[in-house]
Amino acid sequence: MRCEAGCADCCRRELSITSVEAAAIEALFSTMSDAMRAEIRARADNAEPCAALDESGRCLVYTARPLVCRSHGVPIRFAPPAEARAKALPMLDVCPKNFEGASLADVDPACVLDQQTMSVMLGLIDTVYTQERGGARGERVALRDVLRRA
Repeated sequence: MRCEAGCADCCRRELSITSVEAAAIEALFSTMSDAMRAEIRARADNAEPCAALDESGRCLVYTARPLVCRSHGVPIRFAPPAEARAKALPMLDVCPKNFEGASLADVDPACVLDQQTMSVMLGLIDTVYTQERGGARGERVALRDVLRRA
């Protein structure tokens, strides 16, 4: 893995997160200084595209980052779009930095994350979390909005 602090190539998109992921980030906020929370709020209003990144590309909520962020860099298996499933095989996506000069055919299948399985598991965890709190099941919130509440 060539991922390291400051590498933010995979972080260049707007994200929505589950309620349980938002709660983890909000819990992290409670441990931060007022100055850090103010910086995060300001970034949420101005930064593009991921409001959790500082100027050096470091994640300000790294220890509570969402599952999608945690899975960047490793090989991930995606199901083809619904209209192509009868004709297409699952697709494998990887960070090109981690696989320079390597063939994806050589990746050990045991080292590949299955996106559908990850999404189902996260959905189940979020369902239990929201039901315990009387919230709406399956509701997602923009990461930027969570950061604005810092």
